[in-house]
Amino acid sequence: MSLLDGLLGGAVGAGVTTVLSSFIQQHGGVQGVVTQLEQQGLGNTVRSWVSTGPNQPISAEQVTAAFGGVISQIAAKTGMTPQELTQKLAQHLPAAIDHLTPNGTIPPKTA
Repeated sequence: MSLLDGLLGGAVGAGVTTVLSSFIQQHGGVQGVVTQLEQQGLGNTVRSWVSTGPNQPISAEQVTAAFGGVISQIAAKTGMTPQELTQKLAQHLPAAIDHLTPNGTIPPKTA
């Protein structure tokens, strides 16, 4: 059971939790996701997820713009369409990053 499984548990389905966990790991962990979104001009949005305040939303289109190169690959592995995947990521990624950054601190990269 991954850290996300325990944190998000009943909040989202097991399949979505697995996809989120895999997605975050494929992008270098929380720090990698944060960096990628910052590079796409979504710094304020992603920093709201890390901070202890309310999470700003992200759209499926913004997810596609930031991570488009791998969306189709991940979608194919999960049996989802790219559109379904980006919708689920847009819906659940803010909470996942929020849960993985307790007290507004990004965990160090693990090897």
